[in-house]
Parts: sequence; structure tokens; C-alpha cells
Amino acid sequence: MDFYIILGVERAANVSDIKRAYKRLARRFHPDINPGDRMAAAQFRQIAEAYETLSDPDRRRQYDARGHASSVEPPTYGFEGFDFSASVSGASAPTFGDLFADVIRQPAEGGPTRGADLHQAIDVSFEDAMHGGQRPLTVTRLERCRACHGLGRLHVAESRCTSCHGTGVLKSARGHMVFSRPCGQCGGAGRERQTVCPACDGQQVETQTEPLTLDLPGGLADGTRIRVPGKGHVGRGGGESGDLYITVHVQPHPLFRREGDDLHLVVPVAVHEAALGARVEVPTLEGPARLRVPPGTQSGQRFRMRERGAPSNRQGRRGDLIIEVRLVLPALLDERSKELLREFGKINSEDVRKELAKH
Repeated sequence: MDFYIILGVERAANVSDIKRAYKRLARRFHPDINPGDRMAAAQFRQIAEAYETLSDPDRRRQYDARGHASSVEPPTYGFEGFDFSASVSGASAPTFGDLFADVIRQPAEGGPTRGADLHQAIDVSFEDAMHGGQRPLTVTRLERCRACHGLGRLHVAESRCTSCHGTGVLKSARGHMVFSRPCGQCGGAGRERQTVCPACDGQQVETQTEPLTLDLPGGLADGTRIRVPGKGHVGRGGGESGDLYITVHVQPHPLFRREGDDLHLVVPVAVHEAALGARVEVPTLEGPARLRVPPGTQSGQRFRMRERGAPSNRQGRRGDLIIEVRLVLPALLDERSKELLREFGKINSEDVRKELAKH
């Protein structure tokens, strides 16, 4: 028997060609795929013996020099209790797990599959999150192979199909029944006009880095996810691309604290301003604004400035700015200031403790 014919490869085939041929045939004739089929088991023995001989450089030279298999000591193969994680023969031989993975992958490669989604995170300042704008970023994603245009194969000079050995049909036996079907690799022609793309190794995709400009809407909250359609990994077999999801982390602000769409701000107010009333300057997202503090304002009292908070994409309106007043005692630098405070305290001491007396 001719080992080259058994594997369906040319005599000048390299080790990679021999390994691919072996894996393809093993998927068809392995005893664990064809339980109880003696013809398949016998054919697999020949396939495995051919692979063991032609994949080893020394044994292949001996075989080529003598031209027949009897000059090479054949290995022994057992099939009972076959371990799916163990190699067929030798550490370098592909495992049955590898072959089984190829069987699982094949249907996915034949039909369109959607590309996987990508996830990325960015940090933005509080001001940029409130006002929105554009943000440049770079995305590394799987895109269609440029060498084969995402087909995974290249057109080459016509040659004999290595799957059906040029017959155009594949035969399989079940007991005494023999079934024939057109070869899927060559489409029943018996000749191949394509080869695996060397740039992507038939995977149809390659890694590419792409610059993007992200549009940030105003009013982004910490942890917001932005979806960019079609900017995930490309789909295979003509499938649609996945999406890119950007998680936004908003940096805290030294003055403003956000709760929902409302912004909270603490403003220091002097004792005389709280007692007599005043207009104090407070910061907002648009710049300084004037807040009216009525006479008799207490520390901790809150005031609301309508629609001066964060923009809301859900409600179509802005939140409010809620200002909490904190009374600040002045630094006493002279005796005159101290005397005035003592006099003020004598006049108002009973008013201060009225609330305490109620309880």
C-alpha cells in the first residue's frame, strides 16, 4: 500500500500538509466516530500508520528509499477504552480532542456567525460628562482578512482534491451498506482551485487597530454604557459584526455631588448674611449665579435652583441644583467685634433656646 495515496497527498507534501490530511481522514474513520464499523477501523489503522511514517523525517526517508511499508516497523494501535484526551500515538500526534474540536467548528465555519462584542472603559472629567462632546479612542478588533477578503481561501492552480483523491465523491460504510455523497471540499469536481489563505490560516479574520471618535451625550452618569453598533469583532461567513460597548467612569468633582439628575452643593454663608439676608454668588455648570439668602436663614437649610442640574436624556429636561447653606463663624480679630457679638448674644439668648425648651 502507498502511504501517500492513503493520505491523499503528493510525494512532495510537507509535514503540515500531511498533518491536515491525517486530521481530515481521522474525523471520518476514527473507531470512536464509527463504533462497530470494522471497515472504518481497518482503514483508520492504515491512515494512522501512514501518518506515523510520513510525519517522522527518518522513517519517511527509509520509506521513500524502499518504496513499501513492510520495511518500516508498523506501530501498534488499540481502540478499546480510547481516552479522548490522549494522543493516538506519540506526544506529537494530534489528540482526538483536537479532532473533535474540528468537527464542532466545521458547521460554524460553513454558515454566517455574528462577531463577538467588545468592551472598553474610559475616564472622563465631571465637566465633560455634564456638557458632552467628542472623545477619540483606539479599538483593536478582528476584521476581515485583507489578503483573502474574509473568505479564508485563495485561488490557486488547479490540483487534485486531497479529500476525495480526485473522485469527486466520499464513501462511507455502515455494516454492509456503502453510502456515497459529493465531496464538500471540491464540490464534487474532484479538483481543487483554492487553498487556505496563509495570512489568516483560513480563519477569515486578522487583528486590526482602528481609531474612532466617540460622541458623548451631555449628562452622563458614572457607569453609563454607550453602544457603538458594528464596531465589535467582525462576523465570519458573512455574519454581521458585533457591537462595541464603552463603560464611562466619571471623575468626582470637588464641589458638586450628583444624585440622580440633581446636583448638590454646599455653600458657606456668614452669620450676618444668614441673619440679615443677602445675595451670595454660587457656582453652577454654566458659571457663577446669584442665590438669594432670606433673613433668618439657618445652617443646613436648602435652596433649589430649577434646571441647573445635570441634563437628563430620559426626561428631556435638566435636574435641579440643590444648595445647602452652612454658617461660618468669622475670625475675631479685634475687641470691637467680640463686644458686638456679646451684645448680640445677650439680646438673642432666649430666642436661641426656645426650641430646646419645647422639648
